[in-house]
Order: sequence, then C-alpha cells, then structure tokens
Amino acid sequence: MNMQFTKGIFCLFSVFTLFSCREKTQYLSPQKKPVFSHSIDTETKPWTHDKFENEKFTFALFSDLTGSERKGVFDVAVQQLNLLHPDLIINVGDLVEGDSDSKEDLQKQWDAFDTRAQKSHAPVFYVGGNHDLTSPGLREVWEERYGVRYYHFVYKNVLFLVLDSEDNNAQRTAEIIEMRNAAISRAEIEGWGIFEETDYAKIPEQVGGNIDTEQSKYFIQTIQENTHVLHTFLFVHKAPWKIEDPEFVAIENALKERPYTVFNGHAHTYNYEQRNGQDYIRLATTGGVQFPEKGLSADHVTLVTVTNNGVDIANLKLNGILNKKGEIPLGGDTICFEKNH
Repeated sequence: MNMQFTKGIFCLFSVFTLFSCREKTQYLSPQKKPVFSHSIDTETKPWTHDKFENEKFTFALFSDLTGSERKGVFDVAVQQLNLLHPDLIINVGDLVEGDSDSKEDLQKQWDAFDTRAQKSHAPVFYVGGNHDLTSPGLREVWEERYGVRYYHFVYKNVLFLVLDSEDNNAQRTAEIIEMRNAAISRAEIEGWGIFEETDYAKIPEQVGGNIDTEQSKYFIQTIQENTHVLHTFLFVHKAPWKIEDPEFVAIENALKERPYTVFNGHAHTYNYEQRNGQDYIRLATTGGVQFPEKGLSADHVTLVTVTNNGVDIANLKLNGILNKKGEIPLGGDTICFEKNH
C-alpha cells in the first residue's frame, strides 16, 4: 500500500477519533447530567412521580406605593422578594408621590425610590402611573431618567408590554392636573373617603386613563412581530378597558388569537375579572394608602410562574412572608400591612 495514502488514512482516522472523543466529553459534561438522579432500583418508589417542571420561570409584581406612602412597607417588600428570587420584578405604576412642581423635589423623590429598588437582587422594570407622569414636569423628569414611557421586551419567549395610561395631550393634561390637585387638597383636609365626590374622580381619565393612537400602533406592531411567544403580559396603571378606550380595544383585538394576562393598579383594592376569556387583575397596594371598606386593600406582592403548560398566579400578603428566623425582614413585624375597616 502506498505509504502516503496510509498516512492519510491514519490522519483521517485520528481526526474522526478526536471529534468522537470531544462529543463524548461534551455529553458527559456537568451541563448534560440529569437534573434528577437516585440509586433506588425497586419498581415502587417513595415519591409521586419524576416529571419535573424544568422549563419555567417566575417573575414578581408589586403595586402602588403612593397616596401617602406608608414608611417601611416597600423596603420590606424588596427584602421579601429577594428571599423569593424571581427572575425579574415589575409593577403597575405610582412609584413616587409626584406632588411637586419643583424639578429638584421630583429628582429627590425618584432618587429615594431608585435607592430602594436597587436593593433588589432581580432587575426591576418601571411602569408609570398618574403620580409619576401626569404633568409636563413629571414627564420631563421621567424621560431624563428612564427614557421611554411605554415599551416592550421578550424574556424566555414571553412578551411583556408596558403601557402608559397617562398618554394625554398638553391641554387635557393641564385640565386633569388642576382637577387632580383640587381633589387631593380636599381629600387631605376632609379624608380620602370624600375623594369620589370630587370632579376629578368623575372624569373618564381617572378610571381608564388614555392611550393615544401612536402608542396603540406601537403595541399592535409589536404583537404582530412576536407571533410565536408562549404568553403575553400587559402592565398598565389605570384600566382603559373600563371606559372602552378605542386605542386599547385595538390592542386587545390584536391579541385575540393568543393567551394573555393584564395587570393594573391605581384603585388600591384587589380585583379579578375575565374579559375576552383572559385574566384581568388589579393589584392592591405595596405601601400606598389603603381602602379596606372598598375590598381587599392589603399590602402584597404577586408571583407569576410561566411554564409550557400555562401561567399560575399567587398573591402573597407581606405579613405572611417570613425569613428563616420566622420574622418579617427589616423589623416588619411592627408594620400594619392590612388596615381594618
């Protein structure tokens, strides 16, 4: 046999052997080891089954802080969420009081919120509410610090849509500000129970906010560009479906052929409803003023677990999330997380 040919065959065999060894090494790498292993060889075993849900993730939500924020509640919630280790954390707006025309004051309010939010192990995604966005000054500070007021992202093949329910033009914003300031001033003097009697409480924007055409087109295009996601979540402060906002209805129509879930806040009381065969959930509070006479108004966080088989939602009251010592973090045992009637 030709010596040159023999050497060629030997080299080729060596290459195949090398590749084969590499594949075997990769197969035996720690990443390839089974998730669950045991040494029991009997037919019956002391567990129910071994079908583990490996393909899943969990994210968390917190709700309104504002309307006379109660000191310490949000700080406790952040530490409790750190114990729970969600992949990410999101909210439904009203993160600062936003009760000033001074840009310096507003920057200080956001500095105080950011300092606390940054203590979270998981990334925190911001959603704007009326306390955060309902004035030119508030919008300016938001856009300087955080950029866009509405956006989307995809995480583990799940689509997250963050809406801006305070999407009013300049003239209407000025009118709303005037009514809102008058309503808050009256409530601070006469009590928050009088709030529903104010002119501000009776305008449609107070219940449902506003979504403009440009924002609606943005989300419809985003939905059309993400057709194969497992699930879609919407986060918005107010409830535009309550006033049948046409631009929000157009977004709903774009979602008709897929499963989705909507979360909102604003009212500080928990509410569950179904619309279009989907879950619409209004969160209560995570440190904001409470209205127990109107329903469940306790401080809580929400855990959402997404699997290939669907979505599970669990609401956890802050007074029930204890650390390994059996205590609420940061001395939270002294805080009233659920006001009585």
